[in-house]
Amino acid sequence: MGITGSFCSFEKTKDVAKRLVDSFTHVTPVYSYNAQMMNTRFGKAGDFMHTISEITGDEGIRTLQEAERVGPGKLFDVMVIYPCTGNTAAKLANGIVDTPVLLAAKAHLRNGRPLVIGISTNDALGINFKNIGKLMNMKNIYFVPFGQDDCVKKPNSLVCDGKQVVDTINEVMAGRQIQPVIL
Repeated sequence: MGITGSFCSFEKTKDVAKRLVDSFTHVTPVYSYNAQMMNTRFGKAGDFMHTISEITGDEGIRTLQEAERVGPGKLFDVMVIYPCTGNTAAKLANGIVDTPVLLAAKAHLRNGRPLVIGISTNDALGINFKNIGKLMNMKNIYFVPFGQDDCVKKPNSLVCDGKQVVDTINEVMAGRQIQPVIL
């Protein structure tokens, strides 16, 4: 479970982590640098990581060196990035791997294994629209169903439905994109 800095999604991220633990054998958190270090109005990074570690029973992957072993070790059957910021989506779409989450995703994809994106960004229908489209057309990349969270105040914002992460993974493991993908 790659966790990036969509800080307003962190409460939902805890719920998603619980759902994943309830449904699958093992969940390994992989943290972006921003998720690891930035204290925000939504909470302290250390407290959040401690809670995720308690939920998953795993301290997680926090460095590029640790993330690099995901590929050769074939560590994951499926990887989900939840929440996936616009910054992470843009970098992934353009081959930039400068955080533990991005390197783990690249290393995971090199093995032909599925990557699930749980988008959460205020610029999805703006500057990041092309990157999301690019990712949707890449082999072995799937999306958790998503939609606008506030079309009046944030008309370019998209967030995925965290309650559908497990169902998305189950479909992905059968080789299918869950539908409908746009809510």
